[in-house]
Amino acid sequence: MSDPVLKGSARKVQEALAAKGFRMEVREFPESTRTAVEAAEAVGCAVGQIAKSLVFRGRSSGRPLLAIASGGNRVDEKALARGSGEKVSRADAEFVREKTGFAIGGVPPVGHLEAPVTFIDRDLLAYDVVWAAAGTPNAVFAVKPADLVTLTGGEVADIKQSK
Repeated sequence: MSDPVLKGSARKVQEALAAKGFRMEVREFPESTRTAVEAAEAVGCAVGQIAKSLVFRGRSSGRPLLAIASGGNRVDEKALARGSGEKVSRADAEFVREKTGFAIGGVPPVGHLEAPVTFIDRDLLAYDVVWAAAGTPNAVFAVKPADLVTLTGGEVADIKQSK
């Protein structure tokens, strides 16, 4: 059952988690969790434990691609292109809202209007628990990396940009 106190988009994520059979708790904070650094400070974890959701667009297909990256990592667009079989570009705010139903800064790994092709940063698997956005710029939920893979149907891949 969803928490009636959660705001609309956070409640939507809580319901999406429950619909997939997961009993994870969406938590809202008074401070921002929009960036990986802000989220890590709010929950008291390492920046690498933040599972940030970044939306890309397949250039030829127009389909949404979701890269779930470890908080300190940048996503390698060429790696996403190899994985998806087409060139990709970072999605603009309008595309993100249209395809996911969420605004940039709160895009969760689940509950999207259109199911994206999902790639999960292999670095997230090094943690026992990671924290993912939950629909608003101040809501997150804790998830085991293996459950994140199951929850999203995502492909674990090396999507981290080399430094």
